[in-house]
Amino acid sequence: MRATACWTIGLVALILANASNLIGEQEKMKQEPTKMQGVKRLLVVTHTAGFRHTDSIEMGEKILAELAQQSGHFTVSYCRTADEVQKMLTPEYLNENQFDGVIFLNTTGDIGIPDLKAFLEWLKGGKAFIGIHAATDTYHNRPEYIEMIGGEFAYHGQQTKVRARVEDRKHPAVAHLGAEWEIFDEIYLFKENTRDKVKVLLSLDQHPDDGTPNAGKPGDYLLAWCRDYGKGRVFYTALGHRIDVWQNPAYQKHLLGGIEWALRLR
Repeated sequence: MRATACWTIGLVALILANASNLIGEQEKMKQEPTKMQGVKRLLVVTHTAGFRHTDSIEMGEKILAELAQQSGHFTVSYCRTADEVQKMLTPEYLNENQFDGVIFLNTTGDIGIPDLKAFLEWLKGGKAFIGIHAATDTYHNRPEYIEMIGGEFAYHGQQTKVRARVEDRKHPAVAHLGAEWEIFDEIYLFKENTRDKVKVLLSLDQHPDDGTPNAGKPGDYLLAWCRDYGKGRVFYTALGHRIDVWQNPAYQKHLLGGIEWALRLR
């Protein structure tokens, strides 16, 4: 009888201990989301349906992960294939997985978003869109996308050095650059000047010296901008073709400032 009683007491103690551990784990799990409050989630889209900037996409994915870690205020996940675009770029998936915005990293062409209008409405609801370089070479056939991003790629010449004017010295994407920024990259030219529709951050006062007929001619050429989009925010930079540009600390600060601004972190 004593042995049975001792065995019963031991069993009860073991059950109580396990129950206590389970409750502790449950409480820990409840606390985890609280610890993550304020940390945003971004989905980096790198699928292409046209020209593919393979090297800069690979470097860009790496640098964006490093910037997320450096910031501590957002994380990045990736959407790389046509199948993943079909699955992930829907309001249902984005909301279910608590994404706060997307980065279009050198996307090109019609990348196959299942319902582009629904995706754009999701952005208008208060989300962030960050477009890098060839993001303006995406969805030429969809005016609503072009209106959202604020410009449509027309052409580029040979890679060249430009001296960009910084137009808003207080904006976090360019505040570190001073009055001008000299950089060597592939410089995009756009079908229209959309200055009246966006807030210009970087521009050129003459056509880049890129070997095209307009090289060196005075004008107003936009390089980076931002805008409100419904309740959401859009940041776009035309820079980001070359590997050494991605490795440039000034460019990384340019991106980080734009990302954090679009996420309303700054």
